[in-house]
Amino acid sequence: MKIHPSSVISSDVVLDDDVEIGPYCNIQGNVRIGQGTFVEGHVTIGSRYGLVEIGKNNHIAPGAVIGGPPQDISYKAEPTKLIIGDNNVIREFSTMNIATSKGDGATVIANNCYFMAYSHVGHDCKIGSNVVVANNSHFGGHCIVEDNVVIGGVCAFNQFSKIGKNSFVAGSSIVNKDILPFSRAQGNYAIVRATNKVGLLRKGFSKDEVSNIHKAIRIVILGSATLEEAYQRIEAECKPSENIDYLVNFIKTSKRGIAIARGATSPADE
Repeated sequence: MKIHPSSVISSDVVLDDDVEIGPYCNIQGNVRIGQGTFVEGHVTIGSRYGLVEIGKNNHIAPGAVIGGPPQDISYKAEPTKLIIGDNNVIREFSTMNIATSKGDGATVIANNCYFMAYSHVGHDCKIGSNVVVANNSHFGGHCIVEDNVVIGGVCAFNQFSKIGKNSFVAGSSIVNKDILPFSRAQGNYAIVRATNKVGLLRKGFSKDEVSNIHKAIRIVILGSATLEEAYQRIEAECKPSENIDYLVNFIKTSKRGIAIARGATSPADE
């Protein structure tokens, strides 16, 4: 364990073996940092509120503020959490907040994610694994980002937005509805514009399955007057698969409505 003498570590902080803390860091409160994590200089972790758990082999760059209280005026110092998994990179001046008591009490970031400079993860968000977030993109409270999502720079996500797995959101997009899995979305407000074909092929999807998913997405965003019609057409025209089932279930369980411009009516509009 290496701790620079200029850093301030409170007595209740727990650091595992091989943790490295650079200069001028302030780590306070109920904080646990896992083996092999490297915290560079001028990083703030924890506060007098809540619990912060950071897993193994993470890299936190200068200026990041991790585990501060939620930016929610109703928060009254409840003992909520920020839980960060393993092998994540959190770049300069990124911020990640503990949760409120309005959900399950935890903001969660899984594994192998890359958060570029000035990104923000608000209270109660759930971020999956292998997520890439480019510079200056911000998630409001209670957002859900599923696995293998790529977010361009300078994007903003309204509270409670859900981003489906293996999707791509282009830079400078404002997201106020749910983004379909396997899709590419862009705009202000963002809408699903295409299938994320290149991304799916890079992730090992077969060409046949990419074509199958593409057909289903086109049925939803272009080819149907209602969602009920879209479900019927997908069942009749697409090959049954786990991915197709997941796509349909994602739409059926959407709470904010799906981000489409025309074609099937979004659940929030029905």
